Amino acid sequence: MTASTNLYINISKEQWPIVYRKEYNVNFMGLEKLHPFDAHKWNNVYKFLNEEGLVNEKTVVVPKEASKEDLLMVHSKKYLKKLNCSVYVAKIAEVVALIFVPNVLVQRAYLKPMRFQTGGSILAGKLALDRGWAINIGGGFHHCCATKGGGFCAYADITLLIKSLFFHFPNKKKINDSKIILPSVIHNANNQILVDLDAHQGNGYQRDFKNNPAVYIMDVYNKWIYPWDSEAKAAIRKKVELDFFITDDFYLRTVKKCLVEALAEFEPQILVYNAGTDILKGDKLGGLAVTAKGIIKRDELVFREATSRGIPIVMLTSGGYLKRTARIIADSITHLYREGLIHGPQEHYF
Repeated sequence: MTASTNLYINISKEQWPIVYRKEYNVNFMGLEKLHPFDAHKWNNVYKFLNEEGLVNEKTVVVPKEASKEDLLMVHSKKYLKKLNCSVYVAKIAEVVALIFVPNVLVQRAYLKPMRFQTGGSILAGKLALDRGWAINIGGGFHHCCATKGGGFCAYADITLLIKSLFFHFPNKKKINDSKIILPSVIHNANNQILVDLDAHQGNGYQRDFKNNPAVYIMDVYNKWIYPWDSEAKAAIRKKVELDFFITDDFYLRTVKKCLVEALAEFEPQILVYNAGTDILKGDKLGGLAVTAKGIIKRDELVFREATSRGIPIVMLTSGGYLKRTARIIADSITHLYREGLIHGPQEHYF
């Protein structure tokens, strides 16, 4: 990313810091159905939030596509060039049929939506500093690092979000236009905490930040499933490896205990929350057994711990492979609003 970027925009007080555009969704002549991921999950989340009256076309924030220059802040030219090969992209997307599809179509149907979501994640980081919170209805591609994609993750949006804040807001010390009052302690402008509660280990950004003490990583994941990346684990400072079929009570107690400990050890400028819903009972790829109510309670827990300390929080929706996860995500965001942990347009801003 150069000294300036078109991804960071200012939004009106009438808008929620909720980021989405219809181009997030993957439409590939039905080939997307060959992957267990719901390629229209993001549209369904937005639709449910719209039906609840929380957002509409005027209040949602529409992000721009991450450009090549934006991506080069993290990715090498060599890696981006590899994405021009359908065989390589097929391995990342885990859809073998893509091998036989012209790359121009792969770019349009799969990689372009991922670049829009990546732009949304980067923007959401800035909006969280402005408003105290932000949610990207998308992103959370935690298996992609600077030099390698995998697990449906073609761009390292989490690394890009964090490095963009380091670069563009090195001295950011307060939240603008927010109801939240910061504590008297000034947070270190270069410290960020990443809380990953997707069912899978977030090995991508971990490889990117394994030698960076300014990024504190907490990762709670099923130790028996993909990606089994031992090298990346060295970057995790608060690591919780779960067994199969963990249920609500144990899961929520563990997350709260570890998050409280992490925030006692480290004073962040911002909390990046990778809120995967593949912990849901019945999700065969996640292998855990947390209920929908448990996921909603989990999200409330993370937001409450952050906002009670005056820490800006940005949420990415990440993994979740059952059709009903879109409803759960929307219900969770609605619950955050009803609990006063996020605020709507006008009513809560100065």
